[in-house]
Amino acid sequence: MVAKRRLSKSTDEHDEVHAKDLSREKKRKISGRKQTISAQEGEVDDGTVFVQSLKSAGVTLKYGNQPNKLTLDQAVFQKKLYQTLRRHPRFPNVVQEFISGLESHIEDRDKFRNCLFPCGQSQEGESSNNVSYQESLIKLLLGIEILQTPVINTLFEKIPEFMYDGVPEDGINMPRLIINQFKWLGRIVDSKDLTSKITQLICVAPLEIQRHLITSLPEILDDAQHNGIAKELNSLLQQNTQLTVPILDALSSLNLCAELLVEVRHSVMSTLSAVKLDDLPVVVKFILHAITAADAVEVITELRKNLELESCVLPSQMQASQDKRKQKSVMGASVNQENRGHDCVAIMFNVIKAAVRFQKATAEAWIKAIEIADSAAEHKVIDLLVLLILHTTSTSNSKKQVEKLLRSKIRLGHIGDQLLQVAFRSHALVVREYFSSVLYLAQILLRSADLSVVSFGSQMYKHTFMMFDSYCQQEVVGALVTHVCSGFTTEVDTSLDVIIDLVSQSLSAMAIYAIFVKGILDYMDNLSPQQIRKLFFVLGTLAFSRGQDGSHIQDDMHIVIRKQLSSTMSKYKRIGIIGAVMMVGCMAYDRSKVEPKPSDLPSMSKESFRQATALLELVRTCSEHSAEAAALYYDELANLVQKGNLDPQVQELIGRSVLDDFQEDFVVDLLPETDGKYMLPLKPMHNLDEEDTEGGIVINLLPLLSNSMTNTDTENTTGKQKIKKCVSPVSLASFFRLLRFCEEMQHNGNLEEIDALLGCPLYMTNLELVEKVESLSKQEQEFLCSLLFHTLNWFREVVNAFCKQQDTEMKGKVLLRLQNITQLQVLLEKCLAATPGYVPPLANFDLEVTEAPVTTAPAAPAKKGKKGDQGKDQKSKKKQKSEDNKNSSTDSSQTEDPAEESQVQSENTQGKENTEEGKVFINLSNYRAYFRELDIDVFIVLQCGLVTKSLLDTELHTKATEVVQLGSAELVFLLEDLYHKLDYMLVATATNKMFFLKVQGDRDVGFSHLRQMTPQALAQFAVELLNPLCNHLENVHNYFQVLIAENNGVVDVLGANVKEQQQMAVCYQLLLQILNTLFAWCGFSQHGNRKLLKLALGVLANRLKAGDGELELEELVRQTFRYLQNFHSSIPRCATAVTLTQLLIVIAKKSLDNQDKEKIASIARGFLCQSWILPTGEKEKGNKYNEALETLLCIYLKHADDVLKSVEEIAGVGVPELLNSTKDGSSNTFPTLSRQTFLVFYRVMMRELDKSVKNISAGLQSDPAEMQIEKLLRWNVAVRDFHILVNLVKIFDSRPVLAVCLKHGRLFIESFLKQGMPLLDNSFKKHREDAQSLLKTLQLSTRQLHHMCGHSKLNQDTNLTNHVPPLKRLLELFVCRVKAMLTINKCQEAFWLGNLKNRDLQGGEILSQASQQESGGEEESELPDNGEEEESEEDMDGCESDTRKAARDDEESSEDSGSE
Repeated sequence: MVAKRRLSKSTDEHDEVHAKDLSREKKRKISGRKQTISAQEGEVDDGTVFVQSLKSAGVTLKYGNQPNKLTLDQAVFQKKLYQTLRRHPRFPNVVQEFISGLESHIEDRDKFRNCLFPCGQSQEGESSNNVSYQESLIKLLLGIEILQTPVINTLFEKIPEFMYDGVPEDGINMPRLIINQFKWLGRIVDSKDLTSKITQLICVAPLEIQRHLITSLPEILDDAQHNGIAKELNSLLQQNTQLTVPILDALSSLNLCAELLVEVRHSVMSTLSAVKLDDLPVVVKFILHAITAADAVEVITELRKNLELESCVLPSQMQASQDKRKQKSVMGASVNQENRGHDCVAIMFNVIKAAVRFQKATAEAWIKAIEIADSAAEHKVIDLLVLLILHTTSTSNSKKQVEKLLRSKIRLGHIGDQLLQVAFRSHALVVREYFSSVLYLAQILLRSADLSVVSFGSQMYKHTFMMFDSYCQQEVVGALVTHVCSGFTTEVDTSLDVIIDLVSQSLSAMAIYAIFVKGILDYMDNLSPQQIRKLFFVLGTLAFSRGQDGSHIQDDMHIVIRKQLSSTMSKYKRIGIIGAVMMVGCMAYDRSKVEPKPSDLPSMSKESFRQATALLELVRTCSEHSAEAAALYYDELANLVQKGNLDPQVQELIGRSVLDDFQEDFVVDLLPETDGKYMLPLKPMHNLDEEDTEGGIVINLLPLLSNSMTNTDTENTTGKQKIKKCVSPVSLASFFRLLRFCEEMQHNGNLEEIDALLGCPLYMTNLELVEKVESLSKQEQEFLCSLLFHTLNWFREVVNAFCKQQDTEMKGKVLLRLQNITQLQVLLEKCLAATPGYVPPLANFDLEVTEAPVTTAPAAPAKKGKKGDQGKDQKSKKKQKSEDNKNSSTDSSQTEDPAEESQVQSENTQGKENTEEGKVFINLSNYRAYFRELDIDVFIVLQCGLVTKSLLDTELHTKATEVVQLGSAELVFLLEDLYHKLDYMLVATATNKMFFLKVQGDRDVGFSHLRQMTPQALAQFAVELLNPLCNHLENVHNYFQVLIAENNGVVDVLGANVKEQQQMAVCYQLLLQILNTLFAWCGFSQHGNRKLLKLALGVLANRLKAGDGELELEELVRQTFRYLQNFHSSIPRCATAVTLTQLLIVIAKKSLDNQDKEKIASIARGFLCQSWILPTGEKEKGNKYNEALETLLCIYLKHADDVLKSVEEIAGVGVPELLNSTKDGSSNTFPTLSRQTFLVFYRVMMRELDKSVKNISAGLQSDPAEMQIEKLLRWNVAVRDFHILVNLVKIFDSRPVLAVCLKHGRLFIESFLKQGMPLLDNSFKKHREDAQSLLKTLQLSTRQLHHMCGHSKLNQDTNLTNHVPPLKRLLELFVCRVKAMLTINKCQEAFWLGNLKNRDLQGGEILSQASQQESGGEEESELPDNGEEEESEEDMDGCESDTRKAARDDEESSEDSGSE
């Protein structure tokens, strides 16, 4: 405050001196007129008391423009004048005479002005006085106490004379000079009177004088008057917003009491929305200045609420800001207005920056205020800007807090792309100031494992590049290149996508920094094929879109590509092929579709066409000697043609010879069978046209395969093979893919020119050989497997090509080809099972397969393993001397961890594994790398119903018709592939695992074409498929409904079509998994995909009830939930029940309310109360079944209204029913609860019980009695459940059950000590009986836990003994804690100590402890162990009962110390 006042003083003095200089300057300009006045300039000497007193004290009054002269020091003058007046014989009347003389003297304006200006020094004064500045005469008089009050009165009377005058000739503002005299007075005699006069003057003065007077208040008034004047200013602030700035400036410098400061702040906050933009920085500064640590959060929260930055910048200004970089010269007043608006906002944020930098409480309050905003609607652009400020000004620890908060808000969707866009477009100047923080935050966000956070970071990069200057753009490109070279898959993909977007949106700006992007070529070893495609697309676009300007990049790309193509290593040749084809695509990009040109001009220059032709020829030459390289070349070229943006010349060049070359290489005329030439007999197979018709065409598969295998064998002995072109069935599917895309481009999607390939046969062998494959030689077996793989891949590519054709005949053939695929897959499984160690030919050529396929899945060894485990369990039972073989849980599912299995597995395989021992089975999902990828368009086939296929005679007349439909096997095939695609692309959670370098390569195998789609596009496609998927779902549901009705409510019975049921069950599972994967996609949480979500929900909701109008999201969720809920009655498998329940949970989460929680719990309970039987008549069992059961039980207990009651029902009703059943029986209430699944139920119940008690708060002693009773009752139920579960170990005594009990028993006791004992401390006196009952029940459980500890040590089982020390420590702590509770409640005499003997699970004494008793001095337990004596204790008086319970609890502690 002092510094501010001094600054203000120096400013006012400067004004006075400046006014004096102006006066002298005017004097020089009109010197001719002043010559007549100069004679009058001289000393004033009229003999009045005023003049004579001043003269005697050392001041000489002057006329005109000459300043009054002071011959003495100022303090000496004031003292001398005071003594002169004080000693005057007419004192005190002389004071009035002196004032009258002053009034007469200042009647003249010039004399008055001289009195207000600083005094001059006489020559003799200057020699003796070193003071460089003199006060004015009025200021000196105000410093004399006897003169101060009358002089003040005189001055206030003079001010109105000058208030409404215009600007005088000399330019001196007399009111300002008069007001300045009151500043910095050493002492104010009557401060109240002065304050009153100032207040009155403020009310009547003009605006300019009001502002100056208000601003000067802190320098005029003493501290005693600050509160009073602040109230007046606060009132004035509400009346006149024009005085906002001076009032707040004055209030900031006043010393106010806390209550008044809060009142003023509230007043200011209420006017914030109406404040002018120019005044906003001052208002914000005052609010932040008035903050204290206690109310900081409240003030900042209110400031956030009232501060609307959107109103600070007009829409026109926003547009001008957005186009600022494009429109350099914008003239007019609007520009000034825009600049002023942006400057004011920038100044306001500088104020906030200063506040958070120097006030820790303010910074923490901003973070807290942003943190407590819990919805996207509550967040504003100021939140994002303040986070940038906090990140810039904070220390390293605080920076991490800001980063964590920002990530959290992005993850929750509170701060999104829309807010970021507003920040950059409307407040680019502010964001630019914090560019370093923007860049740093973008870097760490892009490295996040959360997809939504990564997306936000990429948007920060884009906006920064588009809105800022060249320096920032260069830093952004450099950061993105660093990301690309990092080696983390997600980071590389995202940064390359950002670079592609920048190249597409701002090519000219990105071209400047092409040299940075070119540096990525040195790191291509770490990039995946899809990333290499993106890189060469970027470089090619930058190189070939600028003509000669990009020639240096073109040369570098040519060098790199030629080097890679000439490499003998497949890895680098693959990079060369991909890069070359992408480079051709950039050269031949048809820009006429984007930039129309005259039709007579070619869109591609001759030189570019020559380069593209030469490059294509180079790639073809370098790849034709390798089947894999040629196949990759065809695939890449097919992808290029598929995009449809090639120049017509290049398109024609590619398609010119494709058809002829394909026919020459792979198609031959169908001739009579010739046998004996090849390894296996030759036979045309799978002809969908006229059977056995000569003159047709056939795919020359088997001969080519035989030749290629022969060439491979002889290649090492002769070099001639490398000269010839390699024609191998490996490239058959790839070449056909290129052919069909070229045909589609030439004929607008019509494939009639090549439709013969859809139904033509293939040269294969007699497939009856598969039945006797084991009798073939190893070479013949591998040849047969390869033949089947090539056939399947040919059919897959044929289905890809013709699935979109509208011709009915073609549709029928496509369905028949799907049938061929499913039939051949069954044969392939048999061949692979008989050919161990076989590695199939590759079908996906852009990725290296780093893992060999899992060729076999032996069933017999697994069974042997189970028998071995059973034998171990039996031995352990004998060792433990278990008496009850019936109830002892010895199933292998309790001793083995659940194996990780594929989510979609053939039920048929499972059935065979149960019935056929020693036979090997194959899971084709492990061979994904060796099958051609199905295009997303293939799933259009799911929309097909019945298709009629015509059979023609030789004269092309219809001789018969055949009805073709999608069978269950084909449906399983399509749904399984669709599920895998959705599961790969539509990530369920917002987190994505970070893979380093090429660890993710194997996961990407088989999804090369899919990765060229965005998740949004795939989700859109899946939503379009929802109607046919629902049709199939309802058909499967009806199938099982009919089955249940026919079999009296039993889904699976003996005598039914087992295979058909298994396939329909798999369809059911897959359909629900597809729906679950789609609706669980994290992208639906983004604002841009909300419309797609409503569309998807609307499809399912309309299946239940067709709606006319558009429904709200909440209603759509309810209708969808009801629709899916109807399927629960026909679920055939436990795994399918889990999927349906999870789908219902996903749908319910789309709603804001939680109204479906009870329904989910009811459905899950119904599944638990259902007996799951396989079509073979056996009950479901195994690890997969146990996993599903555990998930269902967790869902049920999680969604149940009262977890404790649910656990009590299972443990108290279901388990006794199980004990009363036969050895292979189950509970009547819960049929899923059997001796084989007991461990699953036990583990989940113990875990959920522990979670439940952690939610029972300890409470306070001041809590109402009703609340304490309610908590005690909950603890009583929990302890009762715990007691039941612990005692079950006596019956189910297997090692896994003991481990679960020891682990979760310790956690339960720990929770009781932390939350239960404080509750007993507070409520023991009021509710002694309830506390007594609780402790008594818990004591029985802790005694059993102690017996389990002794049992574990006796058996020396390390897996169990690891739990013993922490558990015993808690039991000892429990005894001490009970004693402390009794002491708190003044009942310590009720505590006494005793011991229990160490016993095993069945209660038998552990005799090995005798020696320890002698050495450790253990005491014998004095408490009865039987239930009758325990019951007799309850009849004792309360104190004695407490004593008994405490003693029994304490016995455990003594036993622990003895046993240890």
